[in-house]
Amino acid sequence: MPLIVPSTYQPPALLWTGHLQTIVPSLFRKVSVAYVRERIETPDDDFLDLDWVYASNRSEQQPLADRQLVILSHGLEGSSGSTYLAGMARHLSQNGFDCLAWHYRSCGGDLNRQQRFYHLGDTDDLHFIITHAQAKGYASIHLIGFSAGGSITLKYLGERGTTLNPAVRRAVVFSVPVDLIGSSDRLEQWDSLIYNRRFSRSLNAKVARKAAVMPGVFPLDAVLQSRRVRQFDEVFTAPMNGFRDATDYYTRSSSLQYIPNITVPTLLVNARNDPFLSPTCFPESLARELANVWMEFPEQGGHCGFPAATGGINGTYWSERRALEFLTQSFD
Repeated sequence: MPLIVPSTYQPPALLWTGHLQTIVPSLFRKVSVAYVRERIETPDDDFLDLDWVYASNRSEQQPLADRQLVILSHGLEGSSGSTYLAGMARHLSQNGFDCLAWHYRSCGGDLNRQQRFYHLGDTDDLHFIITHAQAKGYASIHLIGFSAGGSITLKYLGERGTTLNPAVRRAVVFSVPVDLIGSSDRLEQWDSLIYNRRFSRSLNAKVARKAAVMPGVFPLDAVLQSRRVRQFDEVFTAPMNGFRDATDYYTRSSSLQYIPNITVPTLLVNARNDPFLSPTCFPESLARELANVWMEFPEQGGHCGFPAATGGINGTYWSERRALEFLTQSFD
């Protein structure tokens, strides 16, 4: 306790593998969300792009202090348009929550002004976003993260521990590589190389774009020669952010070590057939020791997938219903 066994998740009959549950929703699901963009300035003379969608039953006269806000954090090289995140924003806004989907630096469509990129050990921007939302008037804030965003969310909650902003009430994370070394090893396996190479190409292209406007700042030749995420982290992420190497970056940034310090009700959902996750990303023994973190490990689901058994590819997904259930659950 609180290890949740068994999970209620059941996949569609035609999506019988983790790869299908990962790829089909990513490529073929269509989700329409009417986001409102806000750009905010950061203390280091840079900016963050935020996409807002408000509860469908929201009254303009209702104070923000009486509204509930969900801050959504996307996965590696994702955005507010990623179908897993857009689907969550759509479902929660239809059920009374305001939603804020924030973009990591240079993930919102425009390159950021500073040379700083995002990485999975950096929780400063998430803290800045929470402070920004609270300053607007929100007094009840929940966090939802996917994959890399889930790792950042867990690390942030654990780092803050008992000093966490009291406005933050609950958190839900899906498909989280809580052990970055193990997940990096998993992405090196033959059946996951398609994802590894896709991330690598996106990251390399982004550094190349940034290098074109900041010549001589980045190790561009080494970056362009990298073909795997681990290689990218070795030649770029680690040295650009003060880590000795990729192993040091993964070790210090993994969220697993921070989970025991989390003080608010938090749900971690990882599918056992997730092609991104190693066995170390399913810490059952730890789950049984914790009072505030619930862990649910369904056999199926893929990576940021969890399509519902009924309702079609564009309908509401199990993950969206599960998140709403947890956010509205009583823990008294």
